[in-house]
Amino acid sequence: MPAADSPLVNAWKPDAPWAEQALREAEFGELRLIYHSSNYVYLANLAHPEHGDGLAVYKPASGEQPLWDFPDGLYRREVAAYEFARLLGWPIIPPTVARDDGPHGPGSLQLFIQHDPAEHYFVLRDLDRYDEQFLRFAFFDLAANNADRKGGHLLLDPDGHVWGIDNGLCFNAYERFRTVIWDYAGNTLPEPWMDDLVRVRGCLALTDASTDALRALLADDELDALVARLDHLIAHPVLPEMEAFDRRVHPWPLV
Repeated sequence: MPAADSPLVNAWKPDAPWAEQALREAEFGELRLIYHSSNYVYLANLAHPEHGDGLAVYKPASGEQPLWDFPDGLYRREVAAYEFARLLGWPIIPPTVARDDGPHGPGSLQLFIQHDPAEHYFVLRDLDRYDEQFLRFAFFDLAANNADRKGGHLLLDPDGHVWGIDNGLCFNAYERFRTVIWDYAGNTLPEPWMDDLVRVRGCLALTDASTDALRALLADDELDALVARLDHLIAHPVLPEMEAFDRRVHPWPLV
């Protein structure tokens, strides 16, 4: 095990074409509890016969704290966020799968992103080179109805790519949008991203087979609400201002 102040290095990369396969098939090794989380979350050492050793974040359903406005099984929404991003063709959520055979029961398993915790959104937003990535997250979270986009949920990997983690509070059938990414309010959805949203909206509405994995993770009313949000965003492709909402729009804590 690395020293407490040593950076964790993951040999598995999120853009590896076999990442999902490795997460689904790997054997669980040592689990280390990740502190400062509202639920029980573990850093899992994994071993795969073909791809070697890797690291992933394991979120078992048995460690979730009940919420009044979300049903049990938040780990399924972690997987749903990845599936939604995959459908869009937006590589912004680390590969995430559901595992029924985890050491603490069913849960999600997400590839661990090597990062510096000090480099969160409130630090990186002052650097222009990350504007496009943060802008895309703002649109993604609006479409996914993310109720918990904290600054510390955006991780910068060693290659300069930003990844979004902790997506368990997405896809509520009712409006729950809460985020720290308000710096880009008023920006218009770029045309290529609009094309992605239109395509996925059509596939969802037609229950195309490409959406099977996402639809299996969400309730019917949540899928209907997702299509309705996509319709609204396509018709009004501008990031709203905070004043457009009549309730609290920031998560807590902010980081």
